Amino acid sequence: MSPAAALSAPILGVTTKAKLKTDVFGVDRNDALVHEVVKAELAARRQGTHATKTRGMVAGGRSKPWRQKGTGRARAGTTRAAQWTGGGVVFGPQPRNYTGKVNRKAHAKALRIALSAHAADSTLAVVDGAKFSAPRTSQAAELIDGWRDAGPLVLVVQPDEDALVRSFRNLERTHVVDVGRLEVADLVWAHRLLVSKSALGTLEGGDR
Repeated sequence: MSPAAALSAPILGVTTKAKLKTDVFGVDRNDALVHEVVKAELAARRQGTHATKTRGMVAGGRSKPWRQKGTGRARAGTTRAAQWTGGGVVFGPQPRNYTGKVNRKAHAKALRIALSAHAADSTLAVVDGAKFSAPRTSQAAELIDGWRDAGPLVLVVQPDEDALVRSFRNLERTHVVDVGRLEVADLVWAHRLLVSKSALGTLEGGDR
């Protein structure tokens, strides 16, 4: 794709195109950085509530199951030890926080790289949220007909664009995300990226 084409994106429903800022949609690829940020984002989504009981948490087993000597069996002090059925778990998972640290500037650059990839691959388009005065899923489906493929679609909106959100959120394989909550993982997952006009201004302004 030529540099000029990479700096514009079609506005669905009209013949004009939206101009894109070079410092946001013209950044060179850095797969290592994007991978690092996406890995941190996906890890932060994990609840980390998994837990197993240790031998001190399992009920029962207060007394020795048999005397220490004379039975011919191995000595045992409790039936709640790890080798017994129903016993505790040794070194099992416990609740933890999987959130990793990513520098703010690194995260912002990875986001711009992912946006630039969509612009370079012509998988980025702009939608005018003002055209949706009321929620109409049929209008949304008609608007993207012929542009989107069978893969996932991500729509980036402003919080106050309720009609636009409700028009797109029921479409198959479509994820609607607030521009302030947009993550690099969303952009990497998306086959097509649709951005509202007002959200585009926020992305280019850097104020999220």
